[in-house]
Amino acid sequence: MTIKHEIAHVAHVELLTPEPEKSLWFFTRVMGLTQNGTDGDSVYLRTWDDYEHHTLKLTAHTTSGIKRTGLRASSQEALDRRVKAIQDAGLGIGWRDGDPGIGPTYVFRDPDGHELEIYWESEWYQAPPELAPSLKNQAQAYPAMGVCVRRLDHVNFLAADVEPSTDFLRDVLGGHPTEQIRLDDGTIAGRWVTFTNKSYDLVYTRDWTRSHGRLHHIAFATDTREDILRAADIFLDQGVFIETGPHKHAIQQTFFLYVYEPGGNRIELCNPCARLILAPDWKTITWTEAERAKGQAWGLKTIESFHTHGTPPVDP
Repeated sequence: MTIKHEIAHVAHVELLTPEPEKSLWFFTRVMGLTQNGTDGDSVYLRTWDDYEHHTLKLTAHTTSGIKRTGLRASSQEALDRRVKAIQDAGLGIGWRDGDPGIGPTYVFRDPDGHELEIYWESEWYQAPPELAPSLKNQAQAYPAMGVCVRRLDHVNFLAADVEPSTDFLRDVLGGHPTEQIRLDDGTIAGRWVTFTNKSYDLVYTRDWTRSHGRLHHIAFATDTREDILRAADIFLDQGVFIETGPHKHAIQQTFFLYVYEPGGNRIELCNPCARLILAPDWKTITWTEAERAKGQAWGLKTIESFHTHGTPPVDP
């Protein structure tokens, strides 16, 4: 049976940081997210066009990395069906009380060990008067601070083996692989998966350290491509390390800029973000090792740290 659109979208992430104050400064003052509550060592932050309570849960920790990725189901019935499928696959952890603004949440792992959660009930954000937008179809007023990212776009996980986790997304959660990298030995080194009409929501790329459960990056969408050019100047002025870009990916054709936030996690700005996949019979695009060796769309070779840097860090 084909599973279609039972996952509505990637909703939020919990990011770990050993530099909580500096990371909070980065996400609020530089990236332009708005704080929307705290809980112990965690701060809840939201992008201005997100309709839910939070986009990012930033949690103080001894190291960096991603703790959990949230997926919203498309209905209560879809949630029940996906939970049963996850349990049947033997990867369930169990039900939890959701974070603020979120109802009952089922926590599980992918085959590589990344922790995810799925839920249906969600409290739509109601902006206080000082953040109320003039346009009633927008969740929050434009904050006019720093980069002003619009929404969470995608998450790129590192995995010791890409295929088991992306097969899990396809067979258990209903994701559709849109593009992939196949090495000369037949190994899938990267795969881009969508749950929606976007060309990708979750990405898995090969972890060359053979570690499990690590993060390559989380990506935020900007309103325009020019915002990324402006962001490069903002990062330069604020002393934020720019890893690579602005430039254009060949795969998915995304205009990008990669930086490290103060806790060490890689953050991407992207626009155009994921392209729209409208064809119901879209066939997965496969890139060869030779094609990837040509670099990015405009000739820039992929820099070495793109293959070696992930969080949490591991000993070489």
